Amino acid sequence: MKTRNDAPEKEVERYKQMARQVIEHHFGTKPRRISHKTAGLSNFVFAVNHPEGDFVVRISPEVTRLDLFIKEQWAQNTAHEAGVPTAEILEVGNGIINLPFMITRTVKGGNALDHPEREKIIRQMGRYAAAINSVKTSGFGATFDWSNNQLSRNETWRDYLEKELNYEARLNILEKRKMVSGEQLKKLEKTFAAALKMKPQPVLNHSDIRLKNVIVDETGEINAFIDWENCTSNLAPHWELSIALHDLSIDEKQIFLEGYGINEKNLREAAPLMKAFNLINYAADVERFANEKDYNRLEQYRTRLSGFLDLYSL
Repeated sequence: MKTRNDAPEKEVERYKQMARQVIEHHFGTKPRRISHKTAGLSNFVFAVNHPEGDFVVRISPEVTRLDLFIKEQWAQNTAHEAGVPTAEILEVGNGIINLPFMITRTVKGGNALDHPEREKIIRQMGRYAAAINSVKTSGFGATFDWSNNQLSRNETWRDYLEKELNYEARLNILEKRKMVSGEQLKKLEKTFAAALKMKPQPVLNHSDIRLKNVIVDETGEINAFIDWENCTSNLAPHWELSIALHDLSIDEKQIFLEGYGINEKNLREAAPLMKAFNLINYAADVERFANEKDYNRLEQYRTRLSGFLDLYSL
């Protein structure tokens, strides 16, 4: 028998014992009950019931992921100070079990994807996205204020675009796989050429504000934004909205933007770079499908990226 993250039952039991060690060390007493949650894809995730309450323990099998946990802790704590609902992180470390772990208090509520108060939730998401983007940071990219590592930081916006985002290589993939027309490619190159000249103030970006990453109560009030591992120090609203608006209908996009509070003129000015970010974020999947010779998916992506599904502009 295997779990959803393809770990054999024996391995899950081993990590379960680690989770028990972590909880007992943190609280000084044993948990009442620990159960494996199969939702974890890159981490082993356990729901814990303890006399102190209900908690979640995440354990990564990769020692290098400690930095990601530290980044999440910094981002959630900082966003919470800005008025954004987040889960309470009790501890991040690796000393007890020699693997990265995180203890979080369980957030009450359910996933927002199928909630009947969808529009209410989306408007709140926009408002909280603006609050997240109000947090000033330093440097650009995945390594910023949470880390003391200076060599991995991009001090300038140009460094981020050219080195970490690597926008030229992504454009080359889209061109090579014929995902964009020659006219589209020229527009993208022009957009990024203009972006290179910008000197923006970096701010915190969640980088994955979607309904699947929101926990809500029965009335549709947001209790927490989760999954902060992709958060960055970046340009806003361009980067945040290029991802946050991705899964929404046209009407839902406008509801989100009303919550965010951006005016129509500023939105139209930001739109070319938002679209450019969205397009190049497909590059990795495009290359993977090409290597796997998944021609059906490639054709679907060509249709999507060519703009044929956009019914609102010519």
